[in-house]
Amino acid sequence: MINKISHAKVWTIVFSILSIAWIFPIVLVLVNSFKQKAFISTSTFSIPNAKTSAGFENYVDGIQKTDFFMSFLWTFIITVGAVVIILLCTSMCAWWIVRVNNKFSVAIYLLFLLNMIVPFQMVMFPLSRLADLSGLNTPWGLWLVYLGFGAGLPVFIFTGVIKSIPDEIEEAAMIDGANTFRIFFTIVVPMMRSSIISIAILETMWIWNDYLLPYLTLDMQRFKTISIAIQYLRGGYGTVDMGAMMACLVLAIIPIVIFFAVCQKYIIQGIAAGAVKG
Repeated sequence: MINKISHAKVWTIVFSILSIAWIFPIVLVLVNSFKQKAFISTSTFSIPNAKTSAGFENYVDGIQKTDFFMSFLWTFIITVGAVVIILLCTSMCAWWIVRVNNKFSVAIYLLFLLNMIVPFQMVMFPLSRLADLSGLNTPWGLWLVYLGFGAGLPVFIFTGVIKSIPDEIEEAAMIDGANTFRIFFTIVVPMMRSSIISIAILETMWIWNDYLLPYLTLDMQRFKTISIAIQYLRGGYGTVDMGAMMACLVLAIIPIVIFFAVCQKYIIQGIAAGAVKG
């Protein structure tokens, strides 16, 4: 019993240290966002005081230089639209794969798994060329790009969840006269609720913070996400407006941190539900 308690204390200390190590960079960005630019590099780890504090000047400067609110709007539109499409299409596809269960559906399932294995670097250049030629260089075109790259994990999780749902429930609904869409949206989807929320969290965090896909596909003259807009704070000869950049990073982090804090309890629950049956 004593050994178990001592092991628990050791693991508590270890994970506490790891938690501090993960949180420290975020705290450092927050602290430096309130400093004058000259002191961010010279007094990085110090707390702002009367001499070094810039108040909210960095935030005002960053918002004006990056057109932050418009970038925030495009990021929001891209994230919400892509996540909704991914959840809808992958959940329906996973249901079809499980319920049809023939050689063709198995082949489709294996292709989704292959999607998780193929390195993104293999398709970077063709994607950037294809986006300009096929009209995918808009926020709504980017929804389809994210659907293509983000479908593998949701299909994998959702198929495991659906395999744990008894066929008899759907058959009973069919006998009562429910059509396919009603069975899916009124019976299957509510039973997948935890997994849907967990996948929504993971996909939202990925898409909101993503820099590479928007940079490769979007028309920069018309659309900029937050991650791209922040890069425009770099000046000539490698100079960077560190104060404005720190402030914009804080503003970009706040929405996703709030979203994660509200929904985090569903992540493990949803993934565990997808592992019930292989």
